[in-house]
Amino acid sequence: MIMGLAAGSLFSGAFHLITHAGFKALLFLCSGVWVHLYETNDVYEISGSGARRLKIPMVCLVIAAAALSGLPPLSGFFSKEAILKGWADLSNPLWLTAGLLGVFLTSYYAFRVVFIILFPRREDKKEPSHHGMGAHYWVMGGPLIILAGWTVVLGFLETPLRVFLSAGTAAHLEATHAWLPYFSVALAASGVGMAWFEFGRRAAAQVGFVERIGPLRELFAQRWYLDQLYRGFVAVVIDRVLSRTCARNEEKVINDGIDGFCGITLRSGRLFSLLQSGKLRYNLAVMFGAFSLVALYFLLR
Repeated sequence: MIMGLAAGSLFSGAFHLITHAGFKALLFLCSGVWVHLYETNDVYEISGSGARRLKIPMVCLVIAAAALSGLPPLSGFFSKEAILKGWADLSNPLWLTAGLLGVFLTSYYAFRVVFIILFPRREDKKEPSHHGMGAHYWVMGGPLIILAGWTVVLGFLETPLRVFLSAGTAAHLEATHAWLPYFSVALAASGVGMAWFEFGRRAAAQVGFVERIGPLRELFAQRWYLDQLYRGFVAVVIDRVLSRTCARNEEKVINDGIDGFCGITLRSGRLFSLLQSGKLRYNLAVMFGAFSLVALYFLLR
């Protein structure tokens, strides 16, 4: 969405925000059904508990994953293509390349979960916990059906939404980059195929390609080393540079400044104390000297 806006395509970013709200909410609510019924968020445990027998969340999960992957004719396909066309219009091909890579990876990780649930490594055939399959299931299944219908239909409303968001004047769209939808769908299908090969087929070990590559596995296990980066930033920039600078500023500027001001006050107090000794003759002498200076000033003008 942000990249669509950055490419200068206001409509594609807003349109994907609308479609994304539907199918991403559908994904979360589908997972919520299984988490609630089986009292776990472990996808392998959910799969082994017979989650695929729950038809409503299973079908809705496939619809949501396909929309997230940008497969036609679901809403995610239309909004994703609008963004990709915005990237394709840019002179730098790097952004389109990054977007197409995202298409492949999105379909791969979305359908990885689908295939884990559809093809469990070991299914216990157990029923859900004490919550049961009655009212809870249908109360939770109703919103899923509504969101699934929204996900299927919304993509076909692209033109009315474009007119609405363009304040009643739809921009003229040229049929450029005709190859792009076919290529992006092929990439999405490749991601689905790779997910099936690693997690869906009968002999699949259900281990992703990242886990087979040591450096990549370590990179993701360490969460892209962001924690180490943050700790290093705090240790070097905050603790060493910023805190030491603040400490020196407090010591040299604030404390020494206050001490210097106090010293000036004390010295000036000692100086002015000579002008007021409490003895009358000294006071008269000072007054006589002041009047003499004033008189001398007027006489010499």
